[in-house]
Amino acid sequence: MGGVAVVTGGASGIGAACCRALAAEGMAVAVLDLGDRADAVAAEVGGRPYSADVSDEAALSACAARIEAEMGPVSVLVNNAGIIQAPLRPSALDMKLWDDVVRVDQRGVWLGCALFGGRMVGRRRGSIVNIASIVSLRATPLHAYGPAKAAVAAMTANLAAEWGPAGVRVNAVSPGFVQTPALQAEIDAGRRDLSLISGSAPLGRTVGMDEVAQAVVFLAGDRASAITGVNLPVDCGWLAASGWATYGGLRGPEGANA
Repeated sequence: MGGVAVVTGGASGIGAACCRALAAEGMAVAVLDLGDRADAVAAEVGGRPYSADVSDEAALSACAARIEAEMGPVSVLVNNAGIIQAPLRPSALDMKLWDDVVRVDQRGVWLGCALFGGRMVGRRRGSIVNIASIVSLRATPLHAYGPAKAAVAAMTANLAAEWGPAGVRVNAVSPGFVQTPALQAEIDAGRRDLSLISGSAPLGRTVGMDEVAQAVVFLAGDRASAITGVNLPVDCGWLAASGWATYGGLRGPEGANA
């Protein structure tokens, strides 16, 4: 694969998994996160750590310039940085939290695309993969996070059409319930039920972080050279099964006792 890749929110979870997977493909990885959080993953993958708030246009613009000056032209961008929210009722959703989610999850993705993608357009090559979510495709009680991720999916399609003639591809990956440290903490605290999550997916389990990363690598690379503007679910079939609840839920495997 080769070249330089930037992963925002690369210090942990899906972002760190993407850093590892891209490095395994021979890419030089710029791990972008807040403060010194990127240091450990950058050292692990032989990349370089960078710090910037993705929602701060001036800071991210300066960071993009620094990355290209120090590492060379960026050919792959993974917009992964984001924050989550609890499933609050609208009356309990504080507007500061709403603003923070939209600022990072929507504005931050747009700025990443604009600042790195604009450079790709000038060079007539590049690939962007935005991390959306299955909640961009179904209604959930995540009244800030869901609409922000739906905006990511919409921006992905818009920019794919805008930048395709310049040779820049823009795609999204929509993870389902991924066994991240954040999800595990919710399970350990008793706020989420692992059996309910797993039981809602036909494959009967959560998604591995490396499985999301492999989808990102595919869309970012030449094997997906004719693919742009898609929002690819990586969800163990959760979306496919979402309508089965009204029929009693998922059934056991057919012929299991044969």
